[in-house]
Amino acid sequence: MGRCFKFGQDLADNSQNVIMKFFAAIFFAALNLSAQTNDLTTTNAAAAKVETNQPASNIQRAEQIRAECLQGRRIICGKILKVLPDGLVVDSGYTDLLRPALNTSWLVPGSVIASRPANVIEKREPGAVGVGVVFLTDMPKSRGAAAKPKPYDYVVLLGYPAGQYTYTSVGAVQKTVRHFSANLLNAVKLNLEAAETSGGSTAAQVK
Repeated sequence: MGRCFKFGQDLADNSQNVIMKFFAAIFFAALNLSAQTNDLTTTNAAAAKVETNQPASNIQRAEQIRAECLQGRRIICGKILKVLPDGLVVDSGYTDLLRPALNTSWLVPGSVIASRPANVIEKREPGAVGVGVVFLTDMPKSRGAAAKPKPYDYVVLLGYPAGQYTYTSVGAVQKTVRHFSANLLNAVKLNLEAAETSGGSTAAQVK
């Protein structure tokens, strides 16, 4: 009888030890899992912060350049000197092209009588008339042969600063002029590319 009682007590003690070890193992496993979860949460939060900050920085830069393009916008109104595959070389400053009778289209036939005042000066303000030879891109799409720009036709468009452009004037003579885009989004894109190339300076800042 005493031996049975002792055997039963030993069995109970062993069972209790097994149960305690089992729960201890579960506790440490849960503690380790909790630590891993916290580390993963911290890592993901840090990664999310980096990923969030990067696009935000790019968006802020694009908005800044957009504001510079709007600030530097000019009315390009003048005679087409050259028609190039990627744009038009325009002698801008023909202010009489802004008269109401001619404001129905951005492209005005060369048969229209227009001239540039000798004393016209370009103001340094948004929407001022651009004066001098410029390169213009991203014009509206033309429909029909008669609507395609030709040398000595006139254009009247709002242009946004997009850097500079070098073209061949006469013979082998190279000329560098201001580049304007008639599309704001394209102007922002060109300025972003220029900023990446030059290390921060944008084409819109070139006046």
